[in-house]
Amino acid sequence: MLEKALLDLESGFTDIVNWRRHLHQYPELSFQETETSQFIAEKLISFGLEVRKNVGGNGVIGILSGENPGKTIALRADFDALPIQDEKETPYKSLKSGVMHACGHDGHTAALLGTARTLSKFREKLKGRVIFVFQHAEEKPPGGARDMLGDWALEGVDAVYGAHLATDIPVGKIAVGSGYKMAAVDAFEITIEGKGGHGARPHEAIDSIVIGSEIVQALQKIVSRRISPLQSAVVTIGVFHAGSAFNIIANTAKLEGTVRTFNQEVRFQIEEEIRSIVKGITEANHAAYKIDYLNGYPALYNHREETEKVRNIFVNTFSEEAVVEFSPSMGAEDFSYFLLKKPGTYFKIGARNENDNTHFPHHHPRFDFDEIALIDTGKAFIAIVSKDMF
Repeated sequence: MLEKALLDLESGFTDIVNWRRHLHQYPELSFQETETSQFIAEKLISFGLEVRKNVGGNGVIGILSGENPGKTIALRADFDALPIQDEKETPYKSLKSGVMHACGHDGHTAALLGTARTLSKFREKLKGRVIFVFQHAEEKPPGGARDMLGDWALEGVDAVYGAHLATDIPVGKIAVGSGYKMAAVDAFEITIEGKGGHGARPHEAIDSIVIGSEIVQALQKIVSRRISPLQSAVVTIGVFHAGSAFNIIANTAKLEGTVRTFNQEVRFQIEEEIRSIVKGITEANHAAYKIDYLNGYPALYNHREETEKVRNIFVNTFSEEAVVEFSPSMGAEDFSYFLLKKPGTYFKIGARNENDNTHFPHHHPRFDFDEIALIDTGKAFIAIVSKDMF
């Protein structure tokens, strides 16, 4: 049965590529994906699936119920784009200025649609249900996964699986691994209120730039001096805005940054350290401050039993050489919310070939991938379903 399903998926390669390229040409930003959501829903309906729209916002769920009782497995794809100008020169280049699919979400969606169409043809052999979760707003905290869960996206599900195309892995390879694989992501904004003045009379002012600079330096000591070297953590300042002229002491300075961690206790500790450092430095310099701190996605934890099960499935479906280890990353992914709710695993599909066009990293304006990876993604999903449901 698996072989027949995989052959059916491969026969639909042209359609899957066309769906991906359509989505690539018409990208939509997080929480704005109304046309994409409608496109997905129409395809699922055409496959004969039960469809729920507007799940937790713009999310879409397709439900394939087999003829026989069994488990319920959820497969997830995301479909939002990024605020990046597409600089590729391809026929399917984004037609929306300043918006593009620079992270492969168009591919995830097309591959899961192909999976849904193929599995729908084997409904009479299916034991249980497959829930196809098409999630909006992965790229922008608080994300779409949390809201979909709040709308019962995984009600009755036994396990959940997700995939991500990866241009740092050669096409034909699949990265699998248990444990913490992607970091929790938090964001913060610090506003320093000093006292503006003339650059020639600094003693009459409270220099927000000097205070901000001191804070930036102090924050870099959190990881090196306050966190155990056996733990992984990142504190990065990405924005420092202040001042308007060379001879004026800035009244206000704004810092923005991100925190990445795996351990929840370390995550909370870093937030406390940031608040303490900012309070101490500003008060010592007679300035005021405000901190807006956003706790974003939790760390992504792949459950061991489901991960090892998937590893064995992929070895049998592809080859032992095709399955490689999923290296931990400080990148973030809100699929982590699903894995907090249900057991499952998240894996990466190799999408880089010898062509330089597929070598650009995610979130790059020239990001692209080998479209053969769409079939590999579908094969991985179908193989997972077939293990317990055919």
